[in-house]
Amino acid sequence: MGDRDIMENLLLTTKGVCDLYMHGTIESSTANVHQAFNQALKDSLCMQDDIYQKMSAKGWYNTEQAQSSQIQKVHSQYAGVS
Repeated sequence: MGDRDIMENLLLTTKGVCDLYMHGTIESSTANVHQAFNQALKDSLCMQDDIYQKMSAKGWYNTEQAQSSQIQKVHSQYAGVS
């Protein structure tokens, strides 16, 4: 397993952890529990961003620029939705 595979696995795992912490934050029943999950979520999001930035710098995580026609299509599709 190469460095790219390891980083990709770390990124996917961290994204999963962020999802769990987000749900914990939303569903928490007390202020203390909410605060604990919220802080863990913030820390995990920072970690996820660090991993992404490192992968992107190495060319291991490529993104595409959305075409303006695609953006306009989605915007129009949801413009009347409340």
